[in-house]
Amino acid sequence: MKKTLAALALALGLAAAPAAAQVPAAIGVSYQPSLYWALPFHYATVKGWWAQVGLNPNFSTFPAGAPQVAAAAARSWDVGGTGSVPAVLGAVRFNLMTIGITNDESKTNAVMVRGDRFDAIRANPASLRGQRLLLTTNSTVHFAARRCLERLGVNPADMQFVNLGQAQIITALTSNNGDIAGVWAPNTYTLEERANARYLCSGAEANAIVPGALIVRSDFARERPDDVAKFLAVYLRGWSWAKANPAEARRLALDFYKQGGLEVSERAMDQEFALRPTFGLDEQLRMMARSGGAASTVDGWFSEIGKFATEVGTIPANPEASSYITDDFLKRVAANPQLRAFATEFDRR
Repeated sequence: MKKTLAALALALGLAAAPAAAQVPAAIGVSYQPSLYWALPFHYATVKGWWAQVGLNPNFSTFPAGAPQVAAAAARSWDVGGTGSVPAVLGAVRFNLMTIGITNDESKTNAVMVRGDRFDAIRANPASLRGQRLLLTTNSTVHFAARRCLERLGVNPADMQFVNLGQAQIITALTSNNGDIAGVWAPNTYTLEERANARYLCSGAEANAIVPGALIVRSDFARERPDDVAKFLAVYLRGWSWAKANPAEARRLALDFYKQGGLEVSERAMDQEFALRPTFGLDEQLRMMARSGGAASTVDGWFSEIGKFATEVGTIPANPEASSYITDDFLKRVAANPQLRAFATEFDRR
């Protein structure tokens, strides 16, 4: 294995020069802590993969996607991962580009009800009208919650949407100061365990596909396209490795969540890995391919997200998906034999 990695580093042009000349390129990486889709960043740090492609990440963390994408205006980060709703918001307001998919989190963005209220609401969804729904606005769960209400026959306008951070929502439900919440994993599992909360409806049940997005500032993409491709290769390698090493991947995931201030059970972590599909290089290329000018699968997903963002007034109009979604950097990874091998090394195991 060491010989293989050394050969790879040489092929990438990363190990041929003296150490003094091998200064990894700084790159700002943004994400939200204690979230499943951010795990490849942690795996890469633990395993030393960033340096192997000549990158030196400087991490920035945010409690939610809206403040994360807003920080791009100050060039405080270069690349990162976020939810699809903030990715669309970031495209419209800050010229952010979506260059890949982190995971499918449709099953883990959900409306949940405290246990002692669940049966009554489940039996009569119309009773939701006029009640408070605690959620984080301009987020993926905001999108999923609206689609869930529509599926249940409830007009979202008839609910009282209360904008809170996810930690505040957990505190509210566990202290009996709220009954109904829109949350994303792993907060869903926390509410199950601490408030006996139950799933009323997930995005998947409401046919609301909720992808996570890998994003980049458009100016950074123009200036350093090769480093953007290397970033993608590192991320893809993370999921490739995790699928080949499930036990260690879960152990490191528990550590990562704890570092972000959230302790979850092993059962909850098993749910994370079971409920959130991730995609390798070739899968991503197929999902993002536009054949004969037709919209890609990913275009369709984000068009629905943009429609939601327009409905709630977050953006003035739904942008064309092709104006901010590109597979160019995935293609760079695929076209470079060394980067492809690096990104997909564990796929064959």
